[in-house]
Amino acid sequence: MTDPLLWLDGDPTDGRRARVPEPGPEPARPGPSAPPPPPPPSSGMGGFRAALAGGLVSAVLVGGAALGLGLVDTGGPATTTATAAPPAAASPAPASTSVGARKQGDVAAIYAAASPGVVSIRTDSGSGTGFVVDPDGTLVTNAHVVGSSSRVQIQFADDRTATAEVRGVDRSSDLALLHVDTAQTGRLHALSFADSSTVRTGQLAVAIGSPFGLPQTATAGIVSGTGRHIQAPDGFQIDSVIQTDAPINPGNSGGPLLDANGRVVGVNSQIETGGSGNGNVGIGFAVPSNTVRDVIPRLQRGETIRRAYLGVSTTTGSDPGAVVGDLTEGGPAEQAGLRAGDVIVAVGGTAVRTPDDVAAAIQDRHPGETVAISVQRGGSRTTIDVRLAARPQQAP
Repeated sequence: MTDPLLWLDGDPTDGRRARVPEPGPEPARPGPSAPPPPPPPSSGMGGFRAALAGGLVSAVLVGGAALGLGLVDTGGPATTTATAAPPAAASPAPASTSVGARKQGDVAAIYAAASPGVVSIRTDSGSGTGFVVDPDGTLVTNAHVVGSSSRVQIQFADDRTATAEVRGVDRSSDLALLHVDTAQTGRLHALSFADSSTVRTGQLAVAIGSPFGLPQTATAGIVSGTGRHIQAPDGFQIDSVIQTDAPINPGNSGGPLLDANGRVVGVNSQIETGGSGNGNVGIGFAVPSNTVRDVIPRLQRGETIRRAYLGVSTTTGSDPGAVVGDLTEGGPAEQAGLRAGDVIVAVGGTAVRTPDDVAAAIQDRHPGETVAISVQRGGSRTTIDVRLAARPQQAP
């Protein structure tokens, strides 16, 4: 079964010694001594030899970019990004969070670039993971990690700790917004986002998190599928979810799923347990980065996110369309006149072939909007106008 609470109850690391810092890269060994240069020519002109040092080319994440988050890196690893405004002279630029062209796909390089922006999270009732999305103090995790907490404790990769304030929660996307005071922590190492609509099955996937209380754990696999659906903490459906076989376990919740360039493609949220245990069986799910890019700026503005609600459950039938099953009593669909057994064939003029098409058509609309629902009923086609309501706090 799918475990919607991919986090830990309590702290299994109590009593352990502090984690040994990750060793830095081994210094390059000097090559064989070069032979002495030949004597200068009789003209007296000096001869000079120049050495070219190779280095990683990476895009720099800049705070204060589009949507109030880190600038989305949609190009290759050598893409240069422009700033929305020049940073203050006294503030150092955040470290690079993308992997250079020569290191693309190198899990060790991906980990080195991203891990300073990943944190462990502890609440009164459990623990999970989060990551920095703005060097000025904004972090993201799962809604089910923070629960009802107003503050959580976080630990950075270098073992520094801080208190983070929970600034907003959206249970329908299982995302939460945290904020730390950078006057206490210093400017943070933010991760950049990839466009999750470009993610393809088979590409590299790297997860960083705190499974079973083990901070800064890296695991790698591939994207096993896209366009999946999982259940949010409020009982509704999260769409366009990314499936991965990168091992994630309780405690990984809220951590980043990264691509070959070290960019965030999703927020690790759930696993398929496949039995009575709660360990990984090779099927994990991440909320897509494009959902994060939509939700987090709205939470930053203090919005209470309201989503459109139709009030029907649908199933697949023998023909294209979505067969209406249960209708919420007093809900928009029932009030408008939809009936169990109707086959929805279009929403707002867009053809419906599967139940997922209905969900996709409704999620892009707003409460109070009227939408035309075309149904097959008793051999004839009819269109019913439905005024959408706001989604309730919990699925019926």
